[in-house]
Amino acid sequence: MGGKKKEAKEKPLEKMTAKELREIALQIPEITGVHGFNKDELVSIIKQFRGIKEDAKKSDTTVREVKAKIRGLKCQRETFLEENNEKMAAIFRRRIIRLKKKTRRAA
Repeated sequence: MGGKKKEAKEKPLEKMTAKELREIALQIPEITGVHGFNKDELVSIIKQFRGIKEDAKKSDTTVREVKAKIRGLKCQRETFLEENNEKMAAIFRRRIIRLKKKTRRAA
């Protein structure tokens, strides 16, 4: 029927693994220290060299910052549990759950 082959499309950069991104970054001679970068840094550098604009909708908080907030809230929740203040403990539990969902979406 159709003798045309589909062109091999490249995956979006965000869907690639860090290993695949490093291989792409090694082909760009202006980038040095490729193996020291994490995935987010590699994606942003490759986009910069390809002329792709970054998405402005990304949040300012990183996963590490959110997890630090979660640890702080867990400590506060423990103190309320020790004081038998179930209402405040439940409030902090909901805040922790909300932040955990945020980390899952960010990852």
